[in-house]
Formats: sequence, structure tokens, C-alpha cells
Amino acid sequence: MSTTVAPSVTASRLSPAPTNARHIGALRVWLGGLALLIVAMVLVGGATRLTDSGLSITEWQPIMGAVPPLSGSDWQKAFQAYQKIPEYMELKRGMSLDAFKTIYWWEWSHRFLGRLIGFAFLFPVIAFWLAGYIPRTLLPRLLGLFMLGGLQGAVGWYMVKSGLVDRVDVSQYRLAAHLGIAVLILGYTLWLLFGLGAEEGRRARSSSRLVAWPAAAMLALIYLQMLAGALVAGLDAGQGFNTWPLMAGAFVPEGLGTLSPWYLNPFENALTVQFDHRMLGYSVVLASVAQAAWLAATHKPSVLVGSGLTLACLALLQATLGVWTLLLAVPIPLGLAHQAGAILVFATALHHLWLAGEPSASRRAQTAASA
Repeated sequence: MSTTVAPSVTASRLSPAPTNARHIGALRVWLGGLALLIVAMVLVGGATRLTDSGLSITEWQPIMGAVPPLSGSDWQKAFQAYQKIPEYMELKRGMSLDAFKTIYWWEWSHRFLGRLIGFAFLFPVIAFWLAGYIPRTLLPRLLGLFMLGGLQGAVGWYMVKSGLVDRVDVSQYRLAAHLGIAVLILGYTLWLLFGLGAEEGRRARSSSRLVAWPAAAMLALIYLQMLAGALVAGLDAGQGFNTWPLMAGAFVPEGLGTLSPWYLNPFENALTVQFDHRMLGYSVVLASVAQAAWLAATHKPSVLVGSGLTLACLALLQATLGVWTLLLAVPIPLGLAHQAGAILVFATALHHLWLAGEPSASRRAQTAASA
């Protein structure tokens, strides 16, 4: 009898899996905490942008940079480095040291959160792996998430570098890439979180691609709108044309194609960038309402109808908040609320897609094994 038990014991150690509620609960709390930290980092990054703080630290020191200036001479050295870049020389000349400290702390907090997320990922994942909490199929996905985090740090510095020599601000292209990767990291983290203990939610999920494809298209549209919002922030396009529903006196204003070559207008013409963001906002609202109405009219499962209705309501509220933010020329509290709303809409759309998707082969295998 001992010879038949030993192989199963050995096999269980080689392929650990969260087979009880305690393991699943611990992994959920960990991934949920990571997701909250990522949201906090995105919002602090938004505050950094709104307060023009992103160029206050002119060096990338992944290790030593975790320690802020601790003495008067350290602060003077950091301030002198900032005084050499175009943003200070052209826009902030005469800034006091106290004012510099304010913007420095915003950027330092943003970078500190990035480091904190790295530690909050690495140490728990090692502990969970050693304790046998992480199933074999989840481990490579977690490693992929870690690699995305490293890429994000490099892209962040690549963005900052764009504003240190020839510009008074960072490149809107690099800003959009930085935000886009952050949203992908958040989405991937949430997707892993949704999949934990999937056997409880499998009964609620649809097996029809007719539902999954519109949900995926809805998520892609929301993601595109968030990238468009990053371009608006990068060009400070929200500081102008602060009227609604008309823009420069018309629904479709003149001047949308004034840059040459023409293809630069959606990315570098502030008027066009804001117009595109408006049109995408209308599209998100209309598409989410249409999806919810279709789900209800075709008598899809109640969990999908409820998810679709929630998404439509949040999209409408987010559009209303966006108009309010625009009319007041993007005050910092409203700007951050608008960014938080975008994250909430994205997370809701992602969860709706998860509910609508087909169970994966790995889940079907798990079901067969448990049966």
C-alpha cells in the first residue's frame, strides 16, 4: 500500500494547486491588493501629470532613487539638476525651493509606488510558491505579469527622458504608451484574480461566442478611449475648448486637419485630439447601452444582463463626469476622479468579458479531474 501512496504524494508536491478555500482566499487577497496598488499608482501618476511634476527627478536610479533628499544640500543638488532642463528654463524660471519640493514629492511617490508594487509581487509569490499555493498553470502567468512590470518601469523612464533635453514636457506618445501598459498590467492582474476559484463562477458564464465577441469589442473600445485620454493629457488639450456640446462654436469644429502631414492631426493637433476623445466617449456610451439592451432583449443569463447594465450606467456617469471636468478646465480633483472613473469602467468591462467568455481548456480539464 505504501508504494501506491508515495507516487501520489510526490506528484502533489511537484504540481501544487490551491485545492481548498484557504489557498484560493489567500491568492485572491494578494492579487486584489496588487490591483489596488496598481490603481493607486495610476492615480498618483495622473496627479503627477496634472501638477506638472513628472520631470522633477531627472535621473533614473532604481535602487538609490528610493531614498529621497534628506538634507538641505541634497535638496539643492536635486533642484539644480531640475534647473538645467527646458521645463524650468522656459516655464518655471524663478520657482522656489519649496515649490520644487512639492512637485518632487509627487514624482517620488509615483516611483516609490512602482518599487512597492515590485516588492509586493515578488516576495509573496516566492512565499506562495514555496508553500505550494500556486498551481503549475498559474506560475508562468505570474512571471509574465512580473515581466510586464519591469517593462513598465523602463517605459516610464523612456517617457521622462523625452522631456529632459529638447522639450518642455514629455512626449504624448510615450505618455500614452506608459498609461497603456499600466492598464494592461491592471487588466492582467484582474483577469488572474477572476480566474481563481473559477469553478464557482463557471455556471454563470456563457458558452456563446455571440456574447463574448461584443464584450471583447466593448473592452477594446474603452481601452482605445483611455489611450485617447492620455493623448489629451499629454497635449494639455483639456485646457482649451471648454464648452459642450459644441466645440469652438460647432459640433464638428474647423481646424481638425490643419497640421501637415494630415496623419499627425489625431496625435499632435490639440483640437483634433480632444474632438476624437469626445467622439470616442459618445461611442462608448452608445455601444454599452446597445449591448445592455441586446442582452436583455435576447434573454441572456441574468448575470450577463446585470453586468451589461452596470457597464452602461458607469459609462454614462463617466461621460457626465468628463463633461463636467472639461467645462471647469480640468481641476485636479475632477481630473483624478475622471481617471478613476475610466479605470472603473475598464475593470467592469473586463469582468463582463470574463463572464461572457467560454471556459478555457484548463478549466474544463480541472472539471473533468474533480469529477
